[in-house]
Amino acid sequence: MNEIDYYFWMNSDWAYLGADRLEQIAAEYQLKIRYMPVDLPDVYRRTGGQLLGNRAPERQAYRIVELKRWCKKLDIHVNPTPKFMCPNADAASRIVIAADRMGLNTVSLYKAILRAEWCDDRDISDREELKRILVEEGLDADRLLVAADAPEIEAFYRHFTDTAVEAGVFGSPSYVFNNELFWGQDRLDMLEDAITSAIGGAPRRSNSRLNADVRGGR
Repeated sequence: MNEIDYYFWMNSDWAYLGADRLEQIAAEYQLKIRYMPVDLPDVYRRTGGQLLGNRAPERQAYRIVELKRWCKKLDIHVNPTPKFMCPNADAASRIVIAADRMGLNTVSLYKAILRAEWCDDRDISDREELKRILVEEGLDADRLLVAADAPEIEAFYRHFTDTAVEAGVFGSPSYVFNNELFWGQDRLDMLEDAITSAIGGAPRRSNSRLNADVRGGR
């Protein structure tokens, strides 16, 4: 009960929008976050989801509308249609997992990779680009890239993906607390409600500020 299982895709613009608020909630209630990047295309295959490019034009258009609304609300910049949109995220995911296993700053790293894609038009599937991001984060890029290629890191990646499906996850970002699933960064206030209900205290934010029909998750 003292942990939040955090399942996210390394191509998730919505995960980027919710990252800071998740950290704030965890710090406020002294909870540990377990960072678990997942292979979302695999999750979709197993749960009936569709990648963005395969969705109806109306759904794709509405995603952009909602993304702009949330960017304005949170005062966070995201380009809804970056130059390199949703490339293969396997290498980026394994790098984040390896960094976490090594006790490095996982939060700063995964946000830097998401920011590279959604704000800076960088290709996070490109190994040299990932290496540059690691260097910018002050990390030993060569060591991390080698570590990320290890079979055990791939095994963790697959395990996180399997665990996500078992927990009922079907999109990113998803948060599980006390066996309860919350999908989308727009559900962070409800996650906080569940935390306060479990450990006592009053939530710091009001759910009335969030539209129950908004789906802030990919």
